[in-house]
Amino acid sequence: MSLSLSSLRSHFFKHFFNSRASSFSSFHRRIHRNPPPLSCFSLFPPIGGGQLQQQRSAAANYSTPPFNNGATHSSFASPYLSVHICCPKHISDALSESLMCFGASSTTIDEQNGCDSDEIWIGSTFDVEQDVNECIALAADSVGLQEIPKYKVEQQDHMDWIKQTQESFRPVEITEGLWIVPEWRNPPDPQATNIVLNPGLAFGTGEHPTTKLCLLLLRRLIKGGEYFLDYGTGSGVLAIAALKFGAQLSVGFDIEAQAITSAHHNASLNKIKPEELQLSLVPSKDGAQFESNDISVDKPYDSKLIAEKDKYDLVIANILLYPLLDLADRIVSYAKPGATVAISGIISEQIPMVMGRYSQLLEDIDISIMDDWACISGVKKS
Repeated sequence: MSLSLSSLRSHFFKHFFNSRASSFSSFHRRIHRNPPPLSCFSLFPPIGGGQLQQQRSAAANYSTPPFNNGATHSSFASPYLSVHICCPKHISDALSESLMCFGASSTTIDEQNGCDSDEIWIGSTFDVEQDVNECIALAADSVGLQEIPKYKVEQQDHMDWIKQTQESFRPVEITEGLWIVPEWRNPPDPQATNIVLNPGLAFGTGEHPTTKLCLLLLRRLIKGGEYFLDYGTGSGVLAIAALKFGAQLSVGFDIEAQAITSAHHNASLNKIKPEELQLSLVPSKDGAQFESNDISVDKPYDSKLIAEKDKYDLVIANILLYPLLDLADRIVSYAKPGATVAISGIISEQIPMVMGRYSQLLEDIDISIMDDWACISGVKKS
């Protein structure tokens, strides 16, 4: 499967079929991204089961891969596998993340259509050449399930899925006076702060609660003239929003070159100058190895920008739980002493684990929750 197709499905499953606050009121789902929100940077750690430790080298690095900006690609005509898995509700989040590690391109948790009162459906997508049964078996073992859960597989077409999903997306009002608007639609309120995006690009359309929480935090904290770092920029929505709120400089990091392309594209849609929004690839924590060999972005790696620590007035990382834990020191190191650092991309039951890690680095910690998703913010200790 091409990276662009995997990324597109992952992005849309997270943002278009999610929360109770979504305009798609018939869907109530929790979504895990591929990547996700750099969406994300390191190997999935063991969470139980005998086989997972042996398979760690096979686990995929998390990222926030984007859509290919409308480019034509032969693989867009190829089919993919839509797989629905019925599992116990209490293990659904862990299984969803584990499926991503063992080969799924995206996962969604459908909270309406459970198999019965104690079970729930996980929707997922796979490359047609993927061994679905093996992936599900490894994922089930990694979360301690004794048997492979029942599942069903359907083959679907990329183009039909892309067209249907894009046609469904409408402008999203984050709060009064703040809208996320698809580039092919007119802003409902031309006088509002309108962030124009191509929602076929990387993670971050404003539809998902984690993005909303981060946008609301940005709007509250940006007073004018700040330096802002978006660690896991994806579509660039947070970096663009910070500039529209009055920040002097936004910087976006990602491990996917295509995410950098996405953010560049969305910056141009919003008439953001290159000197105002600076973007760079960063290597994963496992070493100076990038997640993509994409060379379509001019000079996507800026070593000087990456090396500048203690620089930013506000740092946000809206990625995934385990990358957030692994990269805590690195993320916080970019903030000035006394600056605000915000962490999102986690569900409410993961808060204690994140608090345990970041309370060593931050003080005056505050927690915001929306539809069972959380944003944790605090001040960097001097």
